[in-house]
Amino acid sequence: MEKRDRLRRWEAALLAGVAAAALWGVRLDAERAALADKVVRLHVLANSDSGEDQALKLQVRDAVLSAADGLIAPGGSLEEAEAAIVEALPALAAAGAQVVGQEGYSYPVTASLEHNVWFPTKTYTDFALPAGEYTALRVVIGEGGGQNWWCVVFPPLCLGSVTETAAETALEGGLDSGEVALITGESEGYVVKFKAMELLEDFRGWVEGR
Repeated sequence: MEKRDRLRRWEAALLAGVAAAALWGVRLDAERAALADKVVRLHVLANSDSGEDQALKLQVRDAVLSAADGLIAPGGSLEEAEAAIVEALPALAAAGAQVVGQEGYSYPVTASLEHNVWFPTKTYTDFALPAGEYTALRVVIGEGGGQNWWCVVFPPLCLGSVTETAAETALEGGLDSGEVALITGESEGYVVKFKAMELLEDFRGWVEGR
């Protein structure tokens, strides 16, 4: 009888733990989804992993960031930012292609705005973003088979003319105070949260066969 009661207590504790983990997972997923719905990432893909192509990628990145500077009005909405980016896609691709041609390469350069693009957890100088699916301005050089470079164009956290802190820029871009605290590290335990988000997504991908 005592052994049976002990087993039932263990079963109850296990079920409670599973339920708590599921609820935490739902909360983390909601936090990440809410953040992703307010952000446009920049994704620059090199032609290959050769040293020359990787160096060229960084030059194209700089040209695209320069061309995108001032593209999005301060305090604008996500919808306005996406519309401005879509309108500027030919100019952004041309800015990258000009650099490629100047460096003596014939790779094509394409620019597109795409939804549900997967990004890993990424830490920058004064902010970080959790793994997940985001809307992205994707700039592909040639075959696009090399290592990538990631940043954020809305809120304009990676544009050269921005003089505010990451927190101020993010608030102007429509993130709430909790989301700003999360990405800037002001939220206690944000590193653990980001890792949990990544593990949760890895598990979901495993279940779905991705």
